[in-house]
Amino acid sequence: MYRKSRITALIITLLFVFGVVAGCGGGAAPEKQEDTIKIGFLGAKTGGHASYGIETLKGMQMAVEDINAAGGLLGKKVTIVEDDHRSIGTEGANVTQKLITKGVVAIVGDPTTGITKIAGEIAQGAGVVLLSAGAVGEGVVEIGDYIYRNTLLDRVGAPAVTKYLAEELGWTKVALVTSTNNDYSVGLSKLFKDSLQANGVEIVAEQSIQDGDQNFAAQVTALKQKTFDGIIFTGYYTEGGLFMKEVRSQGMDHVMVGGDGLLSSVLWELGEDAVEGSMVYTGFAVDLGGASPKTLDFINKYQAKYGKLPDMFSAQGYDAVMLIADAIAAANSAAPADFKETLKLTADWEGVSGTITFGADREPIKSPVYLLEVKDGDWAVKAVIPVKM
Repeated sequence: MYRKSRITALIITLLFVFGVVAGCGGGAAPEKQEDTIKIGFLGAKTGGHASYGIETLKGMQMAVEDINAAGGLLGKKVTIVEDDHRSIGTEGANVTQKLITKGVVAIVGDPTTGITKIAGEIAQGAGVVLLSAGAVGEGVVEIGDYIYRNTLLDRVGAPAVTKYLAEELGWTKVALVTSTNNDYSVGLSKLFKDSLQANGVEIVAEQSIQDGDQNFAAQVTALKQKTFDGIIFTGYYTEGGLFMKEVRSQGMDHVMVGGDGLLSSVLWELGEDAVEGSMVYTGFAVDLGGASPKTLDFINKYQAKYGKLPDMFSAQGYDAVMLIADAIAAANSAAPADFKETLKLTADWEGVSGTITFGADREPIKSPVYLLEVKDGDWAVKAVIPVKM
């Protein structure tokens, strides 16, 4: 059943791309070619990951509006085919199959590593380009040559931030908290362990949680017995906010540092004052003083449209669509087999989230690393850390 549905999805995708519809009898004329180029959105609009998905979709919609306002792509309009996997891994697989069946030539998503890896296997098998605007963990592009991402990788961000914590903030001892049912968290904790050791920072306590947990009293009680400078938390924003609330309720004044899995306003909506001073690294920040004209234009348009500032996911959602569109234009073809070849040649491409080059391994090369801090219930740039690639 699964093999059959995959083959069917591939056939339907190719029919949509090339506008070929088989007639019922000999000599039947083919129907008119599709007059739109469809790009799928894979992400959550509800559930625990909704903040990532909603922001990614907003950026995608802005990109499509700009493309169509400029005349479209290959003489056609671009449309987004969207669905909601509700932050459930198995639904991520189902949504991916649905998008392919509906004739998308590319999929943007998922913002999370775990669902991206599930969806990537399906997209690779169907010959559809998948470009994640947020997956930062290991084992993504290795799935195959149709799979890309345009985000700052944890293997770059974690070492850069660890060095900053050790050299600039003087941290020598930390506690590490990992969500053990979260691929992203497990992978990021491993990277932090390696970089902490390389920078002479000792992990004096480790605690495990799981996505979906709401009571962290036992873990925080255990941490309270140790002496350390700060908490490295590698999970997502929902658990992060609740965890720090428990930290404060037990009288501890430590701050939390993590990856872009914490990047959401939900962090302080749940954690309130408990997350003040917590730090997150990301590949994009609203840095008005150092932003390029293109980035400033995006920030202004986003703020006018949504009444708030964009985050990494909205910026990278915008760039993901634009990267795909530029690759299609360069190939003069919306066939995934064609434009995946021009996509991998992307070099020094200026997006709203920064300059992007795909290396020989198709991994994105992005710099600098932005370290953000929760300040008065919002994100503020604490440090801009250049990275040698």
